[in-house]
Amino acid sequence: MTGKAQETSGTIDSEEVARFSAMAEDWWDPAGDFKPLHKFNPVRLAYIKREVCRHFGRDPNASDAFKGLRFLDIGCGGGLLSEPMARLGADVVGADPSETNIKIARLHMQSSGLEIDYRSESAEQLAAAGESFDVVLNMEVVEHVADVPLFLEATGSLVRPGGLMFVATINRTLKAYALAIVGAEYVLRWLPRGTHSYEKLVKPEEIEGPLRTAGLKIIDRSGVSYNPITDSWAPSRDMDVNYMLLAEKAKEA
Repeated sequence: MTGKAQETSGTIDSEEVARFSAMAEDWWDPAGDFKPLHKFNPVRLAYIKREVCRHFGRDPNASDAFKGLRFLDIGCGGGLLSEPMARLGADVVGADPSETNIKIARLHMQSSGLEIDYRSESAEQLAAAGESFDVVLNMEVVEHVADVPLFLEATGSLVRPGGLMFVATINRTLKAYALAIVGAEYVLRWLPRGTHSYEKLVKPEEIEGPLRTAGLKIIDRSGVSYNPITDSWAPSRDMDVNYMLLAEKAKEA
């Protein structure tokens, strides 16, 4: 595929794709538009590693802890999660509807000496092709899609029996509006204005329902909170703003 990102399925929001495509050059700049995501990355990487190793019986101290596991990083952007997964030995597919993002991800992958299967495809396209994965990373994506239930059901269908899906997003609460939109975008200017729309934020129960329909069960819930003193993110019981969910698909009988 060449040219600009196109609206190819019911879950793709073309305006969101265009917004992130316009910022694509900054994906790997820790001081650029994606600075908050770089700061957020350590806490979500630690969560993923801990839970994957626990679930699949892997040694978290091993440099190839994810060897033999197939990962999907849906809405991968520039590859900020795909690359760490590949370094841990995973067979990674990074998918994003923005061809610009995929080009940036591929260029950075080459400079990093990694092998990642980057594709400009939607969740529905992957499902229609019969793809399946041990782990699906659905991180900071659901608040940018056009149809949340359809997107979650499509990504849920990609999880193999006995596999996992991680979902990270922002809750639709007044607290989230104050901190994640007004605070982060307008006051502190951590993110470009318009990065998030309040009406597109997603409550946990709006994620759990479609995942149940896709045969997954929530097995862990975690809030993520920012500490301005340490300028870092950490797990928290408070799910009013940022939160992560972990879901498992039952093994076949």
